[in-house]
Amino acid sequence: MTVLVTGGAGFIGGHLTERFLVGGHDVVVLDSMHPYYDLRIKEHTLDAHRETADRSGQDYEFVEGDVRDAGLVEELVSGAEYVYHQAARAGVRDSVKAPRTYDAVNVDGTLNVLDAAREHGAERVVLASSSSVYGGGEEYLPFSETDPTTPVSPYGASKLAAERYASAYHEVYGLPTVSLRYFTVYGPRMRPNMAISNFVSRCVAGEPPVVYGDGNQTRDFTYITDVVGVNEQLLETDAADGGTLNVGSSDNIDIETLATEVRDQVAPGLEIEYAERHDADADHTHADVSKAREVLDYDPDHTIREGVGKFIEWYRENRDWYEPLVRAS
Repeated sequence: MTVLVTGGAGFIGGHLTERFLVGGHDVVVLDSMHPYYDLRIKEHTLDAHRETADRSGQDYEFVEGDVRDAGLVEELVSGAEYVYHQAARAGVRDSVKAPRTYDAVNVDGTLNVLDAAREHGAERVVLASSSSVYGGGEEYLPFSETDPTTPVSPYGASKLAAERYASAYHEVYGLPTVSLRYFTVYGPRMRPNMAISNFVSRCVAGEPPVVYGDGNQTRDFTYITDVVGVNEQLLETDAADGGTLNVGSSDNIDIETLATEVRDQVAPGLEIEYAERHDADADHTHADVSKAREVLDYDPDHTIREGVGKFIEWYRENRDWYEPLVRAS
């Protein structure tokens, strides 16, 4: 079958594309190549796609374009059985500066995908959502899909709106849709401005990791292969159609402990430093994944120690090109 991955040159979309190619599927990637972070990461991702396609013998096409281009989206969706809609303008902090841009890309772009999928009878649309839809709501931790969604950033609001449209298209038009709420996904080729990549970069260079705030903020860090596995299952089952699922690690860790874990694996003698935190960041995230476990038998198998260890190994192997991007972020 043919799978369209919007945002396929990005972090999660890039890993999905590789898995689909290895799994014997033809893949078309649509990506605007927006420089939210250094495009060299996306270029490495596209190189990995081409190498994987050559090894697997599957057809692969990269199209540079924007999900706001309804005509282009319809053309690409018309040739695909499955659509994995990963394209979005990312970043909580940047969304505060440009809320209308986030609405245009994340909401209107999603509507373009849904309209085209409905018109051409796609087998399924899988939408990348975010734990940001929960907003503050710390009294509900761990978050379940039935908890209130009260986003506190334009980014979170745009992802929630996209989710709601996906659910409405399933109910009204019978379009099979699934929205996956990701909880802080990390791994090879992740955005260089994420906490783990910064901690690793500094420790490898012999510099102390810097924690923003007091370090008591908690995150549910989810390793990329666990995320990819859930998405891959949705090629085979309709059990989640019309629904929304949390995709997390089912465990969380405070940022100070995370910095300590990275430090202990890389350079145990370093001291941790602290700096002023960013106001737009949520204090806590933690996923209740019982629904995903029940519906899809989801069983994340990477502890934070194991996932960090794998990322450190990848970082060392790719330090020449990746480290300068982390330093510049």
